[in-house]
Formats: sequence, C-alpha cells, structure tokens
Amino acid sequence: MHKYILLLVALSVLGNGYTQETPSDSKQINIVYGGTFTKNEDRYPGAAIFSKDDQQVQFEHEGADLWCDLAIYYRNENKLRAVGNIRLQQGDSVQLTSGYIDYNGDSNLAKAWDNVILKHTSMTLTTDTLRFDRNNQEAFYQDHGTVVDSSNTLKSKIGRYFTQLKKSQFLDSVNLTNPQFKLVSKQLDYYTESKNAYLYGPSTITGEGYEIYCERGFYDTNVESGYGIKNTRIDYNNRIIHGDSVFFDKKTEFASATNNIIIKDTINNGVIRAHYAEVYKAQDSVFATKRAVAINLVEQDSLYIHGDTLMLTGKPDERILRAFKNAKFYKTALSGKCDSIHFDQKTGITQLITRPIIWNGENQMTGDSIHLLTNTKTEKLDSLKVINNAFIIAKDTIGKVGFNQAKGKDLFGQFIDNELRIIDLVRNTEVIYYLYNDDQELIGIDKTICSAIQMTMADNEIEDITFITEPDGDIFPEKELPENSRQLKGFVWRGDERILSKDDIFDEDDNNLILPIIQGINNPIDVDIDPTEALEEEKKRDSINLSRPRATPPVVNPKHPRKQLIPIEKDSTVN
Repeated sequence: MHKYILLLVALSVLGNGYTQETPSDSKQINIVYGGTFTKNEDRYPGAAIFSKDDQQVQFEHEGADLWCDLAIYYRNENKLRAVGNIRLQQGDSVQLTSGYIDYNGDSNLAKAWDNVILKHTSMTLTTDTLRFDRNNQEAFYQDHGTVVDSSNTLKSKIGRYFTQLKKSQFLDSVNLTNPQFKLVSKQLDYYTESKNAYLYGPSTITGEGYEIYCERGFYDTNVESGYGIKNTRIDYNNRIIHGDSVFFDKKTEFASATNNIIIKDTINNGVIRAHYAEVYKAQDSVFATKRAVAINLVEQDSLYIHGDTLMLTGKPDERILRAFKNAKFYKTALSGKCDSIHFDQKTGITQLITRPIIWNGENQMTGDSIHLLTNTKTEKLDSLKVINNAFIIAKDTIGKVGFNQAKGKDLFGQFIDNELRIIDLVRNTEVIYYLYNDDQELIGIDKTICSAIQMTMADNEIEDITFITEPDGDIFPEKELPENSRQLKGFVWRGDERILSKDDIFDEDDNNLILPIIQGINNPIDVDIDPTEALEEEKKRDSINLSRPRATPPVVNPKHPRKQLIPIEKDSTVN
C-alpha cells in the first residue's frame, strides 16, 4: 500500500510540473503502469524512476504502448529512457524490441539500441541501433542492419524502413540473398509485399546461368526478372550483353537490349553491335536490328557483316548467321553486298544471295550466286565460287581508259595467305584485257574467247592470264577497236557502290537513326508507389549525405544541458 501512495504522490508532483512547462501542442507521454517509484536527484535530477514489480512498467503515447523493466521519465521535458526487455507496440502491425530506448514525446522520435528488432507484418529488421520517427513512420540505422521477409534476406551498412510503404531503403553496401540468386548493390529500395528491388548505384545479380550488372535498374525477386538502364551488362549462356537498357527474364530464358548494344560470343570471339537485340537462351539465338553488324576475326582481320536484320542461331560450334535485307560485308581487300547473307560455321560456307557483288581489291565480281568458303579448322578464307553468269571487271589502272573484263559460266577462286591468288573461269569464257609494255605504253587490247581461263593474281591485281583449250581472239590496236566493242555483253560497272571501309556498310538511314530515349535515368523508376511520391523519394535520396546520416538527439536534462543520460545496465539498481 505504501508503494502505491508514493506513486500517486509522484504523479501529482509531475502533473504540477507538466502544466507549467510542457508545450500545449504536444501530447504527453502517459504512465499506464509505474511499478516501483523512486528518484535519484544526483544522477537524474528532475526524473521519476519506475521499476517493474510483478509486471513491467508501461507507457502510452499517441497510439503506441511501451513496456520495459525500468524507466527514467522526465515529465516536464516529455522524454524518457526505457531499459531492459523493451517492447514498443504501435497498432497491430509494428513492434520494436531492444535493450534500451530514448523517446522524445514532443518530436515522436525514438532511439533504440542493444539487440534491436523491428517487426512489421512479414518483415523483420535487426540492428544494433535504430532511430524511429513515428511522425513520418520511418526507421533509420547506420551501423549495419538485416531485413528478412518470406523470400529474401537483405543486409546493409546504412538503411531506412518506411512502415506505410512497407519499403526498405538501403543506402550503403547492400547484400540480398535468396535461395535462387544473390544481389550486391551500392544502394537499393525494396518492397516487402511485391518483393521488387530498385537498384541505384553499381549492382550485381548472380543466379543460375546468368549474372547481371547495372548502375540503375529494377529486379523482381519473385520471378528473377528485371532490367538495367545504366551501364548494364548481362553474362548469359556464353554471351555477354551490353546496352543502354537491358531486360532479362529467367523463366522465359529471354533477354533484350536497346541502344548501343554489344553482344559478345565468349566461345567464338564474335561480336554483334546494334541498337535493338533479343537473345533466346533455349533456342541459343540472337536477333538484332537497327544498325546491326556482326564482327568476327578472320586471319587476324575483322570481318564486318551488316543487314537490316541479323539472326544468329545454333550451338557454339554450329552457329548460323543470317543477314537480311541490304546485306553487306567488309574486311581488308574484300567486301560485298547482296539482298541476304547466310553463313554456316559448321561447313564454313558464306552464301551471298540475290544480286550479289564482291570487290577484291579493284576487282568487281558478280554472278547469280556467290559463295565464300572458309577452312573450318584454320578459320582462314579458302576459296571463292561465283555460280552462273560469272563476271569480273577491273578498271585499267595504267592508262585509265577502259576496263579489264572476263566472264564465263562459273568462277572459282583460291585464297592463299588471306589473298585471292588464282581465279579459274570455266565454260564460254571471254576476255577483254589492256596490254602494256615495260614502259607502261599501251600495246593493244586483247579480246579473246575460249572454254576456260586461269588468272594469277598479285596484290589483288591480275598478273597473268592463261587461255585454256583453243582460244580464239586477237590483240587490237586501240584505234582499231571501237568503243562499243570494248565491253562484254552483260557489262555493268558498279564502282560507286564499292565498300571501301567498315563504315561504308551502313546506309544513310543507319547513320541518321534516332535512338529512343531510355526512361528512368533522370527520373524515378519506382512503380510501386504513386509517381508524385516516387519523385519526392528521389529528391530525398539525392539529398542524403551518407557521411552525415540523420540522428535523433539524445535525451538531455534541460537543467543540465551538457550532461547526457548515462546508459543503465539491465542488472543495475537505482537508489
């Protein structure tokens, strides 16, 4: 009975003090159960000290209840320190436990430390020290914390938790672990309900058969699907995909990329560049368009193949590359164009389909169909086939007055050391050739027909011509051969179409391509909340100084402002 009389007296005294000093616009911390009441003016001047008896001390403040073993309560300042087996309960969903809490009733700020555990619905946050702003329903830690829900475990050095949004905001050194993958990030926002993660800063996601890196992006941890929109890279099925924006979905085994794309084949050392591409893992295929080009190394020389659309399919040692519409290729001293290109890695055959043309040095070659053959073991160019209506033309480089020409039904060429050295024309062959002496003076124009011709080449120019099987022709003085007789039937010079560099494989439309704007780089990507809220969150994030995180001021006795409360051990007593 004596204990309860002391408690009533203390409450009366505290009440008189409160009416004089407590601001009218704040709500007072209320004592629900005080247990044993004492005072210690030397150590805690002006404070009431409450200790548990057969039940814990309990306080209430604006919809929250706090239980502890011991409380140091400054009624006039509307502050308290709770010690030992603390439980702070807010409604039915928020519960905080710790060893110590400093609580300010005017600002609704709490600082908890010593084995802090915050539970909210299915989320559990553990840390050593946590600051909880009840006005904004935000919790903040800066000394490492762990968030666990039904799917993921997230650890970070610095972080915030928003109870209203059910959102964690990790601000430094984030590690997310899941039975299926791991995620490491500089900064990350995570929603407990949707399991969506928004990545801000360098981030790496490693799962079965893939690794994703980006510096800004989104990831759905439920289904392992997401995208990166800044410095994004995916290592995927022996391919490395770079792009301004890259999307990935594990379930459908699909990835796509937009703008400034590079796809590297790590096995065959091939590269595809484009501004839009799709990768299908199950089909082992790549689709690329918008200034698309495939780059492969042939005899230490890069081969560039372009088309409006590129498709690469097949297993690593059986790749098939198709270039559709306005296809072109270029390598040193060899280039060409046609409607479509088909390359089969297994057979080493490159087919130029529909109105094909190639240039070897100054030599223009055309026919109904052209095949380039590569030695599959050495990966060197081996031979050339021009099937039906084979025609080879080169400008007369000495006198510059006409064209050297040869035609036949088919043409067969042989490469030696990456150069076309031997050309055989067969069946119904014809030749017009300008002959010069050692002084570079025109001797005459050779015009001959026969059944087959062999030409030897040096430095991509005709060095010698051998007529096979009863040639019929003559060498005409220039004045005796009319202009209209100096061109073989079917002659078409297409020198203005010649591809002289790797840049010439692109048309004006390719070079003037307008790339789409990647959304989200300079504006919020968070779709889990209202766009207005997302913008505000973005501003908050940008304003955070990680080296100076917000902190709740410690509870201080206003009569002795320089003297902070000294932590009380759980087993200590107050006299």
